[in-house]
Amino acid sequence: MNRSELVAALADRAEVTRKDADAVLAAFADTVGEIVAKGDEKVTIPGFLTFERTHRAARSARNPQTGEPISIPAGYSVKVSAGSKLKEAAKGK
Repeated sequence: MNRSELVAALADRAEVTRKDADAVLAAFADTVGEIVAKGDEKVTIPGFLTFERTHRAARSARNPQTGEPISIPAGYSVKVSAGSKLKEAAKGK
């Protein structure tokens, strides 16, 4: 399902226009992105998803083409965890 299909499904389910559903989806994405970028709290939708920023330590790796060692600096990543309701839906229940 791509974005336009998701917007259409949300609009049908919530009985709103596609324009309104797209605006809500964009606002949700922006809000989650801002909170995760701050890194001081996580976003939780109970039973569905949890978004949180994690710290990745500096590490060494190898260039796959040359085998030469390279160093990868420390940075941040995003961890997304599925909630219980989403896990049950994936099992087909």
